[in-house]
Amino acid sequence: MKKIFISIITLPLLFSCNKSTKSNQDADKKFDNYKDGFVTALWQINPEWASAVGYHKLDSLLVTPNAEADKKQLDFVNAQLDSLKQYNIEDLSDKNKTDFHMIKNQLESTIFNIKELKSSEWDPSEYNVCGLFAEILNGNYDSLEIRLRAFNTKMNTIPTYYEAAKKNIKNPTIEHTELAIAQNLGGSSVFEADLRSALEKSKLSDAEKKEMLDKAKVAVKAIKDYADWLKALPNKTPRSFRLGEALYAKKFNLDIQSGYSADEIYKIAIDHKKDLHDKMFALADKLWSKYKGNTPKPTDKLSVIKQVIDQISLKHTTPEKFQSEIEKQIPELTAYVKAKDLLYIDPSKPLVVRKEPAYMAGVAGASISAPGPYDKNANTYYNVGSMSGWTAENAESYLREYNDYILQILNIHEAVPGHYTQLVYSNQSPSIIKSILGNGAMIEGWAVYAEKMMLESGYKNSDEMWLMYYKWNLRATCNTILDISVHTKNMSKEAALDLLINEAFQQKAEAEGKWKRVTLSQVQLCSYFTGYTEIYNLREELKKEQGDKFNLKQFHEKFLSFGSAPVKYIKELMLSKE
Repeated sequence: MKKIFISIITLPLLFSCNKSTKSNQDADKKFDNYKDGFVTALWQINPEWASAVGYHKLDSLLVTPNAEADKKQLDFVNAQLDSLKQYNIEDLSDKNKTDFHMIKNQLESTIFNIKELKSSEWDPSEYNVCGLFAEILNGNYDSLEIRLRAFNTKMNTIPTYYEAAKKNIKNPTIEHTELAIAQNLGGSSVFEADLRSALEKSKLSDAEKKEMLDKAKVAVKAIKDYADWLKALPNKTPRSFRLGEALYAKKFNLDIQSGYSADEIYKIAIDHKKDLHDKMFALADKLWSKYKGNTPKPTDKLSVIKQVIDQISLKHTTPEKFQSEIEKQIPELTAYVKAKDLLYIDPSKPLVVRKEPAYMAGVAGASISAPGPYDKNANTYYNVGSMSGWTAENAESYLREYNDYILQILNIHEAVPGHYTQLVYSNQSPSIIKSILGNGAMIEGWAVYAEKMMLESGYKNSDEMWLMYYKWNLRATCNTILDISVHTKNMSKEAALDLLINEAFQQKAEAEGKWKRVTLSQVQLCSYFTGYTEIYNLREELKKEQGDKFNLKQFHEKFLSFGSAPVKYIKELMLSKE
């Protein structure tokens, strides 16, 4: 009788569970269909973004940045936010819950950018077509002739594009104006030497080639006219590059999508800086006699650290060999990761080290340009800044910053197993949303995490390498302190350089470059330390929870399998008991 009773009450429960599962499956299917429509509509109003992630059906389109384009964006956003209201997030799978959050965040970011941040009015560097056209010439998709014809059609709108830009700009910052002039003039070579080279290799008719070269002249004139217009722009009371506390807090929450607020991560960074100083002093104290001999040791701890770092930093490559040294180290890092079984690296995805293109110059000395999820087999580029034209003093300062130890850490960060590796995984993610709406703090955080993880695994283990690693980690930490202090606490250039040179032990050239960067960007510099902190803490939490069962490779591959989602959502999925 007892058996029958259990069976009778179990049946409705089983039926109820099946019904709930079916309901969830239906909700997921409906949401997956919604996502397909969302992405298609997103590309229609953002064809340049579409091209950047490898969706090349709209390559021939160039959107004119005017009030009509803003209205289209806002109409799209409001319609999508209305559509999201029909979904109960609790009915969705973990994968789709994350996608829901990321879509909603992207839509809210668009509203914030247009209605509150309004950088289109004060940042002239937002207007630059050179990179869009360069990517068409550099692409490995379609035939050269198909790409050149898209290039040709796209050129039609360039003069209108720059005229609209001029109408948008009101009271720009001095810093962004100077950047816009330099990048546009530098990038205009895309329509000169680069285009002529591509046309010579193509099978286009002579008439088509002539038409394109004629249009290119018009394009170059529009670009140079824009630069000249900016140079002559009367700007007696330019807008400050500083964002201010209110705008900064909103931008931080939307861009970083962290479990921490800007104020919270600032306090964590301040504490972490002190911890790093303690660890660095212990190593510098140990290395003092090796590098300083019988020289009396200063009583100031930071001075001890600085003097030892200065000696170690003398070991570096030359300006001529800087790029080749990077190229040489990539296969060595790949072999190490494989030997230590830290993470699977797909050997079929090419990484090409190249000189940084002119249209990208002026913000960062090294960067990765990865193909999007629609163009997975295209090259990933490691862009290396050139020291051509630098004074001997500036080049020496830069090379001491990127000495033989730190150059290796830089390559871990940018390439293996950092950005390059993570972005290959991201493109394999089953969720297109996590690829195209990738979270910068997760992406940068992974690269910073990879640095420490490699050293923890035994990579080039030495006191010198650890001291230089701590110096490098101090950079990410001070990026956060710097960015928040400059944009919300009115930090002066003098105070910023003091932080970077005397507390983060950076060379003057590097510190000056970072000051320039913080005047040109907002919040992004926080992404490194914030993402790293969240990833490292997640790993340590799982190690504690799993004990002897914890497997580092499995953690890495599972973490990366969620694509470039915000760490706070990946954490929820990885700590889920279900």
